[in-house]
Amino acid sequence: MEDKRITSEEILAAIDIDVKQVAQKVAEAINNAQAGAIIDQSEEQVRDAHAEFRQRTYQKALSLLEKNQQAFSPSAQSS
Repeated sequence: MEDKRITSEEILAAIDIDVKQVAQKVAEAINNAQAGAIIDQSEEQVRDAHAEFRQRTYQKALSLLEKNQQAFSPSAQSS
């Protein structure tokens, strides 16, 4: 049963590019905002970037779990 679990290392490897993309989007949103209005002008873009990141991370984690479960299923071993 334990072999079917995913590790944080697997997730980190799967989302490496996504982490870089969300960091880039956050930096762009903040840097493109005018002084004195940074929160007002960047908050929604940053929130949206994090929402996309959260969804992609969860999808990738579920895919990893499914892959691990298939790799250790009795039917996969008998093939």
